[in-house]
Amino acid sequence: MSRLIGQFARFGVVGLVGFVIDFAVFNLLRATIFSPEEIHEGPVYAKIISTSIAILANWIGNRYWTFREHRGRQLFREGIEFAIVSLGGMVIGLGSLWISHYLLGFTSLLADNISSNVIGLAFGTLFRFTFYRLWVFAPHRGEPEPGLFPDAVSDPTPSFHQAGGSVPAGAVPQSD
Repeated sequence: MSRLIGQFARFGVVGLVGFVIDFAVFNLLRATIFSPEEIHEGPVYAKIISTSIAILANWIGNRYWTFREHRGRQLFREGIEFAIVSLGGMVIGLGSLWISHYLLGFTSLLADNISSNVIGLAFGTLFRFTFYRLWVFAPHRGEPEPGLFPDAVSDPTPSFHQAGGSVPAGAVPQSD
């Protein structure tokens, strides 16, 4: 249980860094180039961009700190799975923002921040932690083969040539 609490605490710290990135970029974009006065869908575009940048930062933090003991060697596969789960969390946050801004008519900057960075973030965090832990970085997911060269699985027993042996006179060397 203490291991789960520690892992969740590390997840929270990484998430806090991602939140700061998401919050800062969202508000900067929404107040400037994606202002709803300039672009009707501006808040949604701003949220997509800010969350995407935060996802990248979170992947690095979660891979190398939160779930470091369970990360797989298949970097590409793990990155794709992380992106899928993160996009699911993004959809939850965007849904919250969309409902508040367009359906309920709460269009102020404060309302957009509460709906996306409080409500959407809370539900998205539960979703992401659950699927990162159970799927992307699950303890059973660690793979023994290397991530870049999966066919280069090392054999713990050295072959005759690797052991520095010599071929007896008249014998034909075997290829490994």
